[in-house]
Amino acid sequence: MPVDPQIQMLLNLRAGLPALHTLSVADARAQFAARDFPGLRKPAIASVVNRDMQGPAGSLPLRIYTPLGEGAFPLMLFFHGSGFVVCSLDTHDGMCRNLCAGTGCVVVSVDYRLAPEAKFPAAPDDCLAATRWAAANAAALGADPGRVLVAGDSAGGNLAAVTALRIRDEGGPALLGQLLIYPVTDYFDPGTPSMIENADGYGLTRDGMIWFWTHYLADPTHGANPHASPFRATDLSGLPPALVVTAEYDPLRDEGEYYADRLRQAGVPTSAKRWDGMNHGFFFWPGVVDRSSLAMDDACAWVRSLLAE
Repeated sequence: MPVDPQIQMLLNLRAGLPALHTLSVADARAQFAARDFPGLRKPAIASVVNRDMQGPAGSLPLRIYTPLGEGAFPLMLFFHGSGFVVCSLDTHDGMCRNLCAGTGCVVVSVDYRLAPEAKFPAAPDDCLAATRWAAANAAALGADPGRVLVAGDSAGGNLAAVTALRIRDEGGPALLGQLLIYPVTDYFDPGTPSMIENADGYGLTRDGMIWFWTHYLADPTHGANPHASPFRATDLSGLPPALVVTAEYDPLRDEGEYYADRLRQAGVPTSAKRWDGMNHGFFFWPGVVDRSSLAMDDACAWVRSLLAE
């Protein structure tokens, strides 16, 4: 279908901004930090608290979202998108509020170390450590250590998938599910058909992905490591159930769908949902883009149904 008119409106508003891959890291971060739009849906939740934990390389900031109602609540670890380079707890505050309210989970958003200051594997190391910390401290968070999920968008979807792999291979805590929102699952080279088909004009570009990967990896050969590219893991069996969300006009569309196919082939209960007319990043826009609201609600319903089982 054509690009959704409400998405096209947002693309038009941002058309005059310089391309990501032409910017310095500092300027790219500032550009993402300034992104906002009136009318974003921010549902009521019980509390939002910032705190720190001791991570692999020192203090690791977290933001903890608690839903309305009585606990113990399920526990969701959320890893924000960023291309491993930009974004923060603040850029994804609205997304986390929607996930918290919509799923009834305590959501722990992790401010993992960014590249190029901290290259791979700093980010996945932080995310694994945060998941273990949150499960071990679940009672103090009002959460249930027996009902833990991982979630993330874009690079955060990569980190959620990698965390699930590492927990399977390196030991606990047990995960109930993984919510992968237009995830990065593979290195850009050789790339997929959608990386060429949607290379430019829809927000995230192929050149932007190359810029991200170049900053993230100390050496291009690290792109073959399954902790950087989970699609390249030889065995995906034994992983928790997954929902993989993709967008029609996204360079990452195919790699997300290929990963969902491989999960199914490995016997992992997997749902995949492509949102036609949408582009990369559309989960930012509940309340502004109608289909973004529907997609967020659909993902939250999947989490609730998984928890009900």
